[in-house]
Amino acid sequence: MRFLKYPFFILATLLVISCTETQTEQPIYKSKKGRKDTLKRINKYLVKQDAEHIKSYAERRGWAMTETATGLWYEIYQQGKGQLAQKGQIATFNFSIELLDGTKCYSSDSLGVKRMKIGHGNVESGLEQALLLMHKGDKAHLILPPYMAHGLLGDFDKIPARASIVYNIELLNLLEF
Repeated sequence: MRFLKYPFFILATLLVISCTETQTEQPIYKSKKGRKDTLKRINKYLVKQDAEHIKSYAERRGWAMTETATGLWYEIYQQGKGQLAQKGQIATFNFSIELLDGTKCYSSDSLGVKRMKIGHGNVESGLEQALLLMHKGDKAHLILPPYMAHGLLGDFDKIPARASIVYNIELLNLLEF
């Protein structure tokens, strides 16, 4: 029994010593506000950098694009004669998606025509916003910055993390749901 007292005493002493040691490393952030401010600065920098890359891409192609207040870039290069898209409608469209470096990711040539209910979600927010700017029959170039496309993670397949994507789209039909 006496032998058990010494290891217990040594363990208890080590525990007390380790709890009373002062921390030598300073935390990176002193407060939640400091963390938030740092993240805001980083995010603003990344958004600005993405916009510069998108603008450069569009200029190299001679596209006369418009940037919305949310950061979507679009150019309707062929006007359709149909109705303006509205939330709740089913949009049917041909599309191709590529990265700013020219890498082709997806297209209706291999996947078929895409159908989606506008305003329902489950697609890139930039795509939904762009469809609401289009009429049936329009053809457009869209460039979605990462935060309007697949964000920080990408799509875990062909679109990498933090990638801006280029949609070439033709709005074929709008159906009431």
